[in-house]
Amino acid sequence: MRRIVSLWLPFLPVERLRRQHGVPPDQPLVTRSHDGRRQVIAAADAAARARGVTPGQPLAQAQALVPGLLVMPAAPEQDAAALAGLVRWCLWMAPLTAPDGADGIWIDATGCAHLHGGESAMLARLLDGLGRRGLSGRAAIADTPGAAHALARHGRARLAVVPPGGHQAALDPLPVEALRIAPRTADMLHRLGLGRIGALRAAPRAPLARRFGPRLLARLDQASGQVAEPIRPVLAPDAMQARRGFVEPLSTPESFRVVIDVLLADLCATLRGRGMGARRLDLICERVDGTACAVRVGTARAVHDPAHLGRLLVERIGDVDPGFGVEAMHLLVSAAERMMPAQRGTGESGDAEREEALSALADRLANRLGPGRVFRLDAVATHIPERGQRRMPAAGRPAAPWHVPWPRPIRLLAAPEPVRVIALLPDHPPRAFTWRGRTHAVARTDGPERVRGEWWHRAQDDPVRDYWIVEDDGGRRFWLFRTAVPCWFLHGLF
Repeated sequence: MRRIVSLWLPFLPVERLRRQHGVPPDQPLVTRSHDGRRQVIAAADAAARARGVTPGQPLAQAQALVPGLLVMPAAPEQDAAALAGLVRWCLWMAPLTAPDGADGIWIDATGCAHLHGGESAMLARLLDGLGRRGLSGRAAIADTPGAAHALARHGRARLAVVPPGGHQAALDPLPVEALRIAPRTADMLHRLGLGRIGALRAAPRAPLARRFGPRLLARLDQASGQVAEPIRPVLAPDAMQARRGFVEPLSTPESFRVVIDVLLADLCATLRGRGMGARRLDLICERVDGTACAVRVGTARAVHDPAHLGRLLVERIGDVDPGFGVEAMHLLVSAAERMMPAQRGTGESGDAEREEALSALADRLANRLGPGRVFRLDAVATHIPERGQRRMPAAGRPAAPWHVPWPRPIRLLAAPEPVRVIALLPDHPPRAFTWRGRTHAVARTDGPERVRGEWWHRAQDDPVRDYWIVEDDGGRRFWLFRTAVPCWFLHGLF
């Protein structure tokens, strides 16, 4: 199922100027351009629009509505360059991104949502990234570019996620202007009582085609998914890439594997020549109907081994929908790092080979399951047992080893469990304890090991604990601790 994100940036020109010139956020700001002999508003920020200023309005009228309005000349070339930069920035999200007019971006996020924690989390991360750049926008994801475009600009939510197959129901309440038709056509449809997309969809098609021409129905069919609408992706100009076109379209996984091997041979030779390794690869398949689909794989470390990268790409071939056939395949490195030369023949070569094999395994698991589901445990420099390990990304470097002089249990309980203990004196080792309804007679003990709370944590969170290793008459070993109250708890099993 195709999933398209539409990102709408209605205030990009004024927000760019506000950040460039340090304009205060509470100062209404507009840009002006020339319309024949008069000056008109080209773009207005939210504060100006809230006071009745709209693009296309005469400048004199806007200044009468908002005293002290800050006016700057429009710079369409700089606005287009800023939008092009944002299109390239969106490549972190998915490999297929393209401009949508002068104030929007399309992102083909098919098969990418699981890499970012789901579609809602993906869009929220996208808008948060814009906010850190001083920009604001609205985003929507749907099955078609037309539906996503309409919901981003005419929907009520700043972030809209339309479930697969639900785009038609989401489109019906929207005005016909959302279909990207001429204002004159939209005005005529409102006069005919067809001001909503749902009413237009229910009307007979033949009279509409005769009166308004084929473009109106084409836009309706594109939004509903009955006619494919291609997105021409923008590629990073400095990316290392390889491309192959075909005389006859390809549609089988076997043929894709052959082409992937050829593309990787060329690309890895380029990477080795530059001393670089790929961290992220995008395989873009160009279909005969003008649309494209893409798969993305990532690596835990820089790699220029074609065999390893080939395994990652081949495992994702099942995500490629060839449609009526693939006429070209494009492989590019969207993220790369410089590779350090490796020493062979040293005592550390075995460790390096093991780390390389572990990295390859992590790459395959992450590309199958998603990067958030693959992690490694790393040691933490602390004496508090439950803080002794933390989750780290599989690509992360392990921390320096941390050793505790006292033995630690093989299994640590998720939370210490209270036990009833019999001891000769409160500060003596236990002679027997009851845990989960079963009483254990203690044969041997070792301890105590006193563990104090760390000074940067509050004292009530980390009470002083005295740990004992106890062995019952059956040879089973337990890790118990006593607090100052005193209360006893079981924390682990040896």
